[in-house]
Amino acid sequence: MLTLTRTMLSGHALVLGSLLDKPGSKPVLVLINWLTNNHWQDSESLVKAKNHYKLVDSDITFIDQNSLSTKNAVGTLLLATICQLHQYQSGSRQRFELPIDTKSGTPFQQKVWQALQQIPYGQTISYALLAKNIEQPNAFRAVASANGKNCFSVVIPCHRVIASDGGLGGYTGGIDKKKMLLEIERQVI
Repeated sequence: MLTLTRTMLSGHALVLGSLLDKPGSKPVLVLINWLTNNHWQDSESLVKAKNHYKLVDSDITFIDQNSLSTKNAVGTLLLATICQLHQYQSGSRQRFELPIDTKSGTPFQQKVWQALQQIPYGQTISYALLAKNIEQPNAFRAVASANGKNCFSVVIPCHRVIASDGGLGGYTGGIDKKKMLLEIERQVI
């Protein structure tokens, strides 16, 4: 069962998804992504999660953020995620401690996403350096593509990767959000 909720970060909507594989198991996050039109049903990450976990629409539940409860593990995880996102926004959190399932990505994407988590808070690196960090220095375009397929916006900090010339490069959620996240981190440092 995939449970979704929606929250706001600096005035921008995010959809969060938690999967409970089977009764008695612990839930994991399978997506945290920006909503471009405020409709969670249109999230590209949701389509990817549905395909990867072989879910049908009846396997998916949306719960309004204000209706989440700590009386169940899924609600507890989604509320903890929202809390950590707000702590990040306020500058009191620099690293997320959440159970995420990156298996929806290819092995290469997972390698890139792992490397993204090693970029220190408040710092940026180039796509070329990220490729070098995963010991594939000529794969900067593939690294940029894997970066763009990150299903865990903010938590896996793909916003910290910029172009070699110092320009912002791309960002799946939109350059305005990338600028906002980098500004949050600059204010704390």
